[in-house]
Amino acid sequence: MSRKAPAVEGATPFNRALVVEDDGLIAMTIEQALLDAGCAEVRLSASTVDAMDVLRAWHPDVVVLDVHLSDRNDGWAIAELLRELGPSRPQIIFSTGAPDAIPPHVAELGSVLEKPYQADALIALLRQPAKSGLLSRIKNALQ
Repeated sequence: MSRKAPAVEGATPFNRALVVEDDGLIAMTIEQALLDAGCAEVRLSASTVDAMDVLRAWHPDVVVLDVHLSDRNDGWAIAELLRELGPSRPQIIFSTGAPDAIPPHVAELGSVLEKPYQADALIALLRQPAKSGLLSRIKNALQ
């Protein structure tokens, strides 16, 4: 499922977002917040399998990723696969009620929002510069 909004120039640092969330109400709330913030296109996926199908054909700027999905209890596996895209990977926001369940090496791949959270907290986080991986941060610190 995909919804598009009229592009609002300069409104957001992201134009395309994938929301991986198995709770329909939460998914639609996140989708509307992203569209209201100026995101040009938002796609929704309710499962790991569907998210992987979307990612094979479409490259979002940001992925809002529920950690515990109905088909798998390790939704962060998607983030691990996205890591393989290197520096061109999308910004990752983990959306979870159990942030401690995310392995530390995976949490390094993005930012974590603990449910329940307000939509404006998500948008504020997305407007911050994307976190880089541990190796990139070490390299930058040494330069």
